[in-house]
Amino acid sequence: MTGNRFGTLFQYTTFGESHGSAIGCVIDGVPPCISLSEKDIQPFLDLRKPGQSRHTTQRNEEDKVKILSGVFEGQTTGTPIGLLIENTDQKSKDYSDIKDKFRPGHADYTYMHKYGIRDYRGGGRSSARETAMRVAAGAVARKVLEHSIVGDGCLLEESNCPQNKLQNKLQIRAAVIQIGTECINRDNWDWDQVHQNSFFSPDFEAAVHWVEYLDMVRKRSSSAGAIVEVYASGVPAGLGAPVYDKLDADLAKAMMSINAVKAVEIGSGFESVILGGEDNADEIRIDSDGVPEFQSNNAGGILGGISSGQDIVVRVAFKPTSSILMSRKTIDVDGNETDIITKGRHDPCVGIRGVPVVEAMMACVLADHWLRYKAQCL
Repeated sequence: MTGNRFGTLFQYTTFGESHGSAIGCVIDGVPPCISLSEKDIQPFLDLRKPGQSRHTTQRNEEDKVKILSGVFEGQTTGTPIGLLIENTDQKSKDYSDIKDKFRPGHADYTYMHKYGIRDYRGGGRSSARETAMRVAAGAVARKVLEHSIVGDGCLLEESNCPQNKLQNKLQIRAAVIQIGTECINRDNWDWDQVHQNSFFSPDFEAAVHWVEYLDMVRKRSSSAGAIVEVYASGVPAGLGAPVYDKLDADLAKAMMSINAVKAVEIGSGFESVILGGEDNADEIRIDSDGVPEFQSNNAGGILGGISSGQDIVVRVAFKPTSSILMSRKTIDVDGNETDIITKGRHDPCVGIRGVPVVEAMMACVLADHWLRYKAQCL
């Protein structure tokens, strides 16, 4: 199987299956002498781990990460960093009744046709369990960014970079803005609320309503989709490369690679279609400090594939969880028509736990492009 590696200079490879003994990843390209320990990674994994509310899967995994290599005396050595998380709460018997059936909306059918074999225990490599290692890699990517961009302030020499005055600490944060048909009220947006509720909602009132809404969805034995919006603030201008290595192209690929993601938009995205050119253009002025100041951000912080210094804004759409207790039509491995009910422990809305995963992929892309910039331009 190919396709388990992501990135160019900041590069990671994940391994393991949903119901195997462990999952892990190997991260390469991390510069030496960056402080790193499990304590830098675990908080992000804790945000993603299952069983934290009745609105997520009740699989009970602690997701305790171990650093196996690449760190000595609390600092990275520049060699590959090996990370491991042991699986401790597999219940493979939940899938024994459907091992010969293809779950609609899952990768069962396509895996079988490509490889001639599939791991029916939770989907194996196609399981969202794999995203735990993305979150771990993203935590390491944040350390690279913190060490490099925050430490250096700006990509260019200060005399050549008026944006230097604008640079604050780089910050990556995401929130759920819609579950099913129910959206947040953007007038209520409060970042402090995101980690005060089990939905990662920036709108307290929406979070209260979503409890009732998802309870209704669960009673119907169904599931709901979600939209996650992620912001990267304090990103210097200059990351990304024209034509085929555009920053927005790599972000789109990163987000689309996440399990259950079916759409990605950057900046105004699809809404830009209805704007006139005069409205969509992000006009620029010079502020009182002599710094370029954009009047809007329809481009989502990326122009010509290169970061502009504005907030990078990406929205990611997660489809409804395909594993539901409602009977669905399907076929079995012998080509017989049949029905299927997928038992087990599944998220009624997988997009909720997608928040730390989306943040992680943003961090990995930015770390990769920072190292690529540094290799060419510094």
